[in-house]
Amino acid sequence: MRPACAIVLPAAGLARRMRGGDKLLEQVGGMALLRHVAMQALHASADVAVTLRPSAAERLAVIADLPLTILRIPDADEGMAASLRAGAGWAHETQSSALMIALPDMPDVTATDFGALINAQAKHPEHCLRAASADHVPGHPVILPKALFAAIQALQGDQGAREILRAHPPYLHPLSGQRALTDLDTPEDWDAWRKAQG
Repeated sequence: MRPACAIVLPAAGLARRMRGGDKLLEQVGGMALLRHVAMQALHASADVAVTLRPSAAERLAVIADLPLTILRIPDADEGMAASLRAGAGWAHETQSSALMIALPDMPDVTATDFGALINAQAKHPEHCLRAASADHVPGHPVILPKALFAAIQALQGDQGAREILRAHPPYLHPLSGQRALTDLDTPEDWDAWRKAQG
């Protein structure tokens, strides 16, 4: 049987706010962040895809041995929509009933979180679901049902799925603490996160 929910990790951005570094290659638990997040996702779904620029050799190298799908994004300069369109097309091909969009710069979201979100959305399979902090601030990942795949494939620019979620308000599913909000975009973000980890 196909999994109810496929997962796409949009990793075709340039991480410009890292000022020359690559946030997805920063070390988390002894491995590159991109590999860490991909492995958490693979615990929750057999269908995981990562979007990459054609030139992203270093990012590809850290996940090349994992059982996931690589989606090359030649129009990545457009922004997030290019990755999401590719992810929705791929999810349609896998015959999945939903697609989770999981940002790959969020090191605190666990395999258990991924699984809990998938299970929660499966209880309301025609609706969107969005992770939130423990105090119900909306965050990531988000899950969109198959009925919205066509809308995802029509996205343009760098706004992500914001308009889709506005038109189809999601159920919120709180994760422990601030895990659904913690994304690391700058060297300062990384320094603060590492200090908090002890």
